[in-house]
Amino acid sequence: MDIQNINTLRALKKSGYAYQSIKDELRRNLLHKLSKKQTVFEGIHGYEYTVIPELERAILSKHNINLLGLRGQAKTRLARQMVTLLDEYIPVVAGSEINDDPFKPISRYAQQLLLEKGDDTPITWLHRGMRFSEKLATPDVTVADIIGDVDPIKAANLKLSYADDRVIHFGMIPRANRCIFVINELPDLQARIQVALFNILQEGDVQIRGFALRLPLDVQFVFTANPEDYTNRGSIVTPLKDRIGSQILTHYPQTLEIARSITAQETAVAASDKEHVYVPDLAKDILEQISFEARESEFIDSKSGVSARLSITAFQNLLSTAERRALKNGTTETALRLSDFLGVIPSITGKVELVYEGEQEGADQVAKQLLSDAIKTQFLCYFPKIEKLQKQDQKDPYHELVNWFFEQSSFELLDTLDDQEYQLQLDRIEPLDELIHTYAPQTCNDDIPFMKEFILWAMVEMKKLSKYNLTDGVRFKDMYGGYISGL
Repeated sequence: MDIQNINTLRALKKSGYAYQSIKDELRRNLLHKLSKKQTVFEGIHGYEYTVIPELERAILSKHNINLLGLRGQAKTRLARQMVTLLDEYIPVVAGSEINDDPFKPISRYAQQLLLEKGDDTPITWLHRGMRFSEKLATPDVTVADIIGDVDPIKAANLKLSYADDRVIHFGMIPRANRCIFVINELPDLQARIQVALFNILQEGDVQIRGFALRLPLDVQFVFTANPEDYTNRGSIVTPLKDRIGSQILTHYPQTLEIARSITAQETAVAASDKEHVYVPDLAKDILEQISFEARESEFIDSKSGVSARLSITAFQNLLSTAERRALKNGTTETALRLSDFLGVIPSITGKVELVYEGEQEGADQVAKQLLSDAIKTQFLCYFPKIEKLQKQDQKDPYHELVNWFFEQSSFELLDTLDDQEYQLQLDRIEPLDELIHTYAPQTCNDDIPFMKEFILWAMVEMKKLSKYNLTDGVRFKDMYGGYISGL
């Protein structure tokens, strides 16, 4: 349809346009995409067999939708992507505040204009990018904000009495007619405001300061809510929940691979700015494992959740830590080191809600514990478990490594070492080569220095070695050799 030449009602009639509600429009375009086997929701990972099918079924059923899930689960992103299921342009009566359809006007302004001008009524076109409205539910939201109120200034300018419905100033929902309207964090909306939504969702009646207007609004409602809100701040009143067609539960990534794909997508810009920092695959796994450990930690409130933003901001900080170290050493390129993970602590402390025991430990200490747990979990994916008690005839694969440290006074990995010096320092520990060759032979050459340092940190977590943080690096020692030497 050539919309440039369609600027009157007469031309619109000749074009063959037919009115369709927004829910029918979404359903029609979704059916088309599904029949063509096209991806409906781009850039949403891990929901292919859970959330997205339920969301598609809700759209096909022409339901209003509530996305229920903890923070950082792409609820708002899903709602915003529904815009792609709208037609590119729709016709609107020119000058209408509430996007009146020329074939089905609902406002007094549009009805009078059509009565006066008939087929000469001017038409404008609304792009789908303008058909999305969003409101964050906060305690200060009023009925006037979302539905409307009497405007005394309009009454004075037009010289109208308050009995005339032309003095009404429409709120956000009427102005979102024929659009997708999203209310984020619905339980935070006061109960009396939620009650004001009843008739809009079901019957289409709008009541403003004594005016009972019959406005059959055509709106696709999408709500988002956090289960934590139901107990901590507010709740969704039962009659409102009854009017919402589908409630869809979202969730966190279920595997490291999915979590890595989300982080890679969201940090693509940051990574492109720091292409001179090489990141081993193992480092990416450790980073994502931190979030998985946090969701299981006894120090963190599981009801609050651990957002996917933790991994995103942590990865950005990780790259910046390596970049800063390289610049201070006078080099432009570097490879990530495990000691760089200490730079992600600030990204963790602000993203987790601690329980009482966690508060006693301290946010910084809990963050370091999460890093330790992530290292231990990933270590067991590559190397044998370290047993506390071993049988006499059982071979200890780490015996040679522990002996090497027993014979050394100490071993330091300083931040001031460039990549070549860092690698040479690690190459001194010959038992590390044997461990990697035996248990992680798939490790590529570029990742070997990181893998070696990873083994040392894991040995510390498994109580085989001790580690001391220096102002400019770390020092590793055996657990008891120094004590015995002193004796």
